Amino acid sequence: MAKKKVIFECQNCGFITPRWMGKCTNCGGWDSFIELSQEQQEVIKLSSVSTPQQSNAKSILQISHTEVERFTCNDIELDMVLGGGVVPGSLTLIGGSPGVGKSTLLLKIGANIAQLGKNVLYVTGEESEGQVKLRANRLKANEEKLFLLSEIRLEKVLLELEVRPYEFLIIDSIQTLYSENISSAPGSVTQVRQITFELMRLAKERRIAIFLIGHITKEGSIAGPRVLEHMVDTVLYFEGDSSQELRILRGFKNRFGPTSEIGVFEMRSEGLISAKNISSRFFNRNKTQSGSALTVVMEGSRPIILEVQALVSDSHMPNPKRQATGFDNNRLNMLLALLERKLEIPLNSYDVFINISGGIKITETSADLAILAAIISSFRDRSISKETVFIGEVSLVGDIREVYGVDSRLKEASLQQITKALVAKKPSEKQKIKCYEIDEVSKLLEWF
Repeated sequence: MAKKKVIFECQNCGFITPRWMGKCTNCGGWDSFIELSQEQQEVIKLSSVSTPQQSNAKSILQISHTEVERFTCNDIELDMVLGGGVVPGSLTLIGGSPGVGKSTLLLKIGANIAQLGKNVLYVTGEESEGQVKLRANRLKANEEKLFLLSEIRLEKVLLELEVRPYEFLIIDSIQTLYSENISSAPGSVTQVRQITFELMRLAKERRIAIFLIGHITKEGSIAGPRVLEHMVDTVLYFEGDSSQELRILRGFKNRFGPTSEIGVFEMRSEGLISAKNISSRFFNRNKTQSGSALTVVMEGSRPIILEVQALVSDSHMPNPKRQATGFDNNRLNMLLALLERKLEIPLNSYDVFINISGGIKITETSADLAILAAIISSFRDRSISKETVFIGEVSLVGDIREVYGVDSRLKEASLQQITKALVAKKPSEKQKIKCYEIDEVSKLLEWF
């Protein structure tokens, strides 16, 4: 009698091993391996085996280029993040922390698309029909072509898609959906992987645009196997604090457009709406205080003025604290070391805290100069005029390097009545704002 083959699978990343391990060597998760049944092993085996067929490959020279077809979702911000609109047959995954507004946004988007005359199916596995109806009333999302299905069985969802020619499908959420053909719990790695494969096949064959809502782990990544993000066409993350009004939708993967654009939404009583004017949302010009400096960052093609806040205080601990919110903590440590070496500022006995106002996260280096200015301002207790912005990347040798898109940044600053700018190099185009060149960190002290 043949010995039964035993396989263990990590429920965090889907890594498979022939023996149980306390810690996953792939994702580092502890106590995450479970033994797969014989039926589950057969599902994995069948999904990886393909039937040999006659070659259908074509030379790339024989393939004609076609423009990507899109349709609008009647939301400027989401259309921008998606690259111009929704692509029929695409599979989009949206992740975010609980309560950030994922379900609220997609229900409103579903209503917008239903207004265009397209059949939309909203599948909810976490809420009852009555709960979704209450939200729809609040969002004013009651449309005749918006259909609601409270179901967690994949087979029932597929049957519903046979009844009516749907063009837009929303799954809330992918972790609650399960297939009766797979003997594992909803949300398990095997369930999520196979259901996503089935939905991907459905989207491509019937040209249905499908949006999936995904849960996230405590580390901030989307729960389930990593292959989930590889299979979908677009991955979007909702960022923002539930205590603040602004929400940011950021693209991390997009096969039909750029990933540099962001969408900014505002949470109101009637739901999430596009933030029409965000120019002055991330900085305050009412009062000048020490430890505050302005900079301009580029989010895709959009320049945004941000306020960098710094607090430098005496430390009573052997290891002073260095903490940053909205900024890379490792880069902060590098900038602090640079200040101690080049400007001889004794920060080794001070706690340093950095905060980017508005809840936005800086992912580029153009704010380095503003970070240094805010730290020096707080250390010396001298305020910086809110008429000045700091734009530049700081190198390890103390040079100020030029960043891209300086012209666009300065135009945005001048629109907000800012009159001065410290940059590494004056722009080629004539600007209304007065620019001062600064090529070394030591010259920054002249402004204090």
